[in-house]
Amino acid sequence: MTRILHIDTSPRDERSHSRRLASKFIDSWKAAHPEDVVIYRDIGHEPLPYVDENWVAGAFTPPEKHTPEMTKAIALSESLIDELKTCDCYVFSIPMYNFSVPAVFKSYIDQILRINRTFVINNQGQYTGLLQGKKVLVISTSGGSYKAGTPTAAYNFQEPYLRTIFEFIGITDIKFVNAENMNLSEDVRAQSLAQTNITLENIVVDW
Repeated sequence: MTRILHIDTSPRDERSHSRRLASKFIDSWKAAHPEDVVIYRDIGHEPLPYVDENWVAGAFTPPEKHTPEMTKAIALSESLIDELKTCDCYVFSIPMYNFSVPAVFKSYIDQILRINRTFVINNQGQYTGLLQGKKVLVISTSGGSYKAGTPTAAYNFQEPYLRTIFEFIGITDIKFVNAENMNLSEDVRAQSLAQTNITLENIVVDW
């Protein structure tokens, strides 16, 4: 049995292409793998808090020395990290905002990247991620096209940023599926979405 964490990040509802693509993928996955468990979190509609001073103090203080304020500040972070560790695969639907990720997903990243919880540092300053053996699928949408090898590829900070974050915490099996040109004509958009759905259906079989 595989445990999948599915997170939506778009603030839009039925108008969100990334939500619809991810929802269809999850439905197909459950149909093909009925024994698997899907855990869902919607941070697009229920944003996570930013880290604050008590959070930082708690994250860098041994648990036995926590004040009540520190314990309370990092309680959500502890829960999110425990959730990550109990899952085998992650499906993140992330629209591209200003060439990167929505602020709500940056808040999520800030909550889960924690020393001695998702990564460690040795005495030589070398980092080791603690979530090894996991898989990530990023389902992204973008208004334009930022394919590798094109002049606009330099604008895509989303994929290299996310790849760096996930690899930092030990995840190297990462797939990116992007529905491009959502801001162009209806025909172009429909064609892009159709091709993206085909790609995702193939991932259901091969992932």
